[in-house]
Amino acid sequence: MTADDATAAPAGTGVIHDLGYRHYDGPRLGRAAIIRALTWHSLRSAFGIGRGAKAKVVPILLFGLMCLPAVVNAIVVATPPGHARVVDYDTYVYRLRALIMLIFVAAQAPELVSRDLRSHVLPLYLSRPMRRLDYPLAKLAAFTAACLLVIEIPLILLYLGTIISASGGSAVWAETRALVPGLLVGAAWALLLAAIGLALASLTGRRAYATGVIAIYLFLTWTLTSILVAIAQHGPIAPDASAPLGARLGGLISPFTVLDGARQWLGGTSPGPIPPPGSAGPWYGVMFVVLLAASLAGLAARYRKVGAA
Repeated sequence: MTADDATAAPAGTGVIHDLGYRHYDGPRLGRAAIIRALTWHSLRSAFGIGRGAKAKVVPILLFGLMCLPAVVNAIVVATPPGHARVVDYDTYVYRLRALIMLIFVAAQAPELVSRDLRSHVLPLYLSRPMRRLDYPLAKLAAFTAACLLVIEIPLILLYLGTIISASGGSAVWAETRALVPGLLVGAAWALLLAAIGLALASLTGRRAYATGVIAIYLFLTWTLTSILVAIAQHGPIAPDASAPLGARLGGLISPFTVLDGARQWLGGTSPGPIPPPGSAGPWYGVMFVVLLAASLAGLAARYRKVGAA
């Protein structure tokens, strides 16, 4: 821009300078493509992909530990003269699964949401053709998929390791019928834990605080449930029940035991961390819905507020 151009420019108006950048004339993919890209990026972030080696240590280590029972089962089944499957699909070494998912959710849920909150980049996302709830929806889809991978891949490895040594099509079909309920139980675990983890992580932009809140909530409720069930086991037993009512209802406190109580109520026969709920089973289904709905509502309310700010 020359001095003459500056003199010729009317007072109170701006001047557009052509700096030589290339113009984009391609298609504008819109809202759906933005949500897909955000979901894919968040899924990668849940496993530390695209970041340094330190970010990958926790998810890879936890995933390896989760697969370990499936590997051991494959070795046991394949060892002559052959043995039956030693790990159940629907419970899959319950205490190990609960511990690994506790650490995974507490460590990785803040990775998906807390960093953006602390950096105040939500207005940049919302400057694109996105609605306020598209962001938490993409994060929930990504983290649910991440939890599914951690939970379901070991089940598939367990299944493959078992049928390779199975004799006859009837054995393979029996294993397949046992696998499907296990996959459905795993999906319920992934959805509920992902919703709870993201809802709690979205409360603060500090990752350490978010990790602590999630870990404390999941661990304390799990511990309290174990204590209450153990104490209630010594109570009087009704004639039509296999355990005292307090022991059958004690699992309503922790998300982990709520998931297992709902599993048993829906027909699961593998032993779990709590007694069979019997007539109290519907309460576990109700509590599962309540926890999920409360987590989703809290997540939506949080990002309506953030989006408005």
